[in-house]
Amino acid sequence: MTLPPFTKHYETLERAAGAVRHYRWIKEHAKPLRQPALHEIGPASLAFERVEGRSVRPDDLPRMAELLGRAHGAAWRSDLQSASLGTPHHFNDGTPFDDYLGPRAIALRRRHVQGYLPNKVALYAMLGLLEETAQGPLAFYKDSNPRNFIITAAGDIVTVDTDDLSLAPMGYDLAKLIATLHLTYGPLTDQAVNAALCAYNTAAGCYGSRLDATDRGRLDDFLALHAVLTAPYVGRNGYRWPLRSHLRGTL
Repeated sequence: MTLPPFTKHYETLERAAGAVRHYRWIKEHAKPLRQPALHEIGPASLAFERVEGRSVRPDDLPRMAELLGRAHGAAWRSDLQSASLGTPHHFNDGTPFDDYLGPRAIALRRRHVQGYLPNKVALYAMLGLLEETAQGPLAFYKDSNPRNFIITAAGDIVTVDTDDLSLAPMGYDLAKLIATLHLTYGPLTDQAVNAALCAYNTAAGCYGSRLDATDRGRLDDFLALHAVLTAPYVGRNGYRWPLRSHLRGTL
């Protein structure tokens, strides 16, 4: 039985075009990530192969960490070795590929205005942490939350939703997955987090000698950033467990 395609609609033509551009970049440069076939491109909609399965759960974290490590390593080797975390990269058509620093600095300032950072001291601490983490080999960020992967009945992992794509340090998107698993299912054990980081580094290190250097301290820095950046979504999309930042007691 052939399943009908899954059609995703976008608010603007630009958002739809961006999702196609991201899909094609991942297909070319992050080959370890399997994506559903893209059947049809409409003016403001995309029709994909329908994939049946479930979202990622905490017990999938080791496999997911290994997959992200391979995908990030492959992208670094293929396209990102000469990129900079503070400068937009470019797709083949010349369209900017968002940098790491600019959009997140804007988002952190917005969180302060929204009340998720209680004062300017907390805001400047987070902006400082953002700058501090902008170093090392580059990977990409595609919003690795549990809903953006499908685990099929056969155990395959399929990557969906290419709406967001930007540059990021190695380990940043792994931290997003860990953070959103916490938000969805509750706190993960240190043992689980450390095992995931080890799996990620081992996989990424196969693509370059400097790609396996994300340590637990840097991962915790990323988690602190995600705690603030995801704060408005607690209570939505299945996020039921707040993720508290521990950054120098500022939050």
